[in-house]
Amino acid sequence: METRELGNSDLFITPVGFGSWAIGGGGWEFGWGPQDDQQSIAAIREALDAGVNWIDTAAVYGLGRSEEVVARALEGVKQRPYVFTKCSMVWDTKGNISHSLQAVSVRQECENSLRRLKVERIDLYQVHWPIPDADIEEGWATLAKLKQEGKVRNIGVSNFNVAQMRRAEAIAPITSLQPPYSLIRRDVEDEILPLAAREQIGVIAYSPMGSGLLTGAMTRERIATLPADDWRRDNPDFREPRLSRNLKLVALLQRIGARHGRTPAQVAVAWVLRNPAVTGAIIGARRPGQLVELIPATQFQLEPAEVTEIEALAATGGQSQRLAGAR
Repeated sequence: METRELGNSDLFITPVGFGSWAIGGGGWEFGWGPQDDQQSIAAIREALDAGVNWIDTAAVYGLGRSEEVVARALEGVKQRPYVFTKCSMVWDTKGNISHSLQAVSVRQECENSLRRLKVERIDLYQVHWPIPDADIEEGWATLAKLKQEGKVRNIGVSNFNVAQMRRAEAIAPITSLQPPYSLIRRDVEDEILPLAAREQIGVIAYSPMGSGLLTGAMTRERIATLPADDWRRDNPDFREPRLSRNLKLVALLQRIGARHGRTPAQVAVAWVLRNPAVTGAIIGARRPGQLVELIPATQFQLEPAEVTEIEALAATGGQSQRLAGAR
């Protein structure tokens, strides 16, 4: 795969990276249900063998479990990928999650992530959520200091709006932004992506397939049987009235994909990657085959008429709202 320079960094990343939210498993507030760690490890190694050169995780995924599984998957790997992780979501001994951007908390999170990932330096350290808003400056200044100290290589933000990014930029340059971006979550197109392009801030889009909704594998029947600890059960995109519109969109992606020998998931990812502001897309995977089957999306170009057709349908039914969850 080709690589693209990530913002102001010296990192050149593949158009798709391995997303590690789901491999945190279930049993926590934003879990995805039961997960086999061996399947997770096999999926990561398969992705690396296919040429993917970056992994995105976060301390809170599985309450540390995801980072630990990533470390296990990378044991003995000679050509190590870039490892990105995040801070700001913390939990207590009972697993209750809260947000903190206080310096002492961010520093402790960084040390914990270094230990769980078994690395001496994190390639990209990101503020997961800009919460509390009043502490953005303190948190971002702490990330800048961690970079100066050599504990992290680059620093980025996730889920920030334009005003919040401006406040961060006044303290230290932003290497990258990680926003939600898909056919059902397009609010970043108006101001956020244009700002990133102007300021040469890299963009790594998360949930390009709408957390699995746009893959073609998610039916009403499957949604109804999602595990009780799968956060998607209560997400508005997986419930009416949005669900009907979203399933119509999937049907359209299937028809367009069929013309080119592509899956609806590949079409959805290709649509995200076609935006020139986007550096890469995070592809979540829980078992072998899930990520590698989407690599062809990096070479697929939609026809202008197809883009128009897709976006016309996607514009109906309203936009998804960003929820201050694990992503």
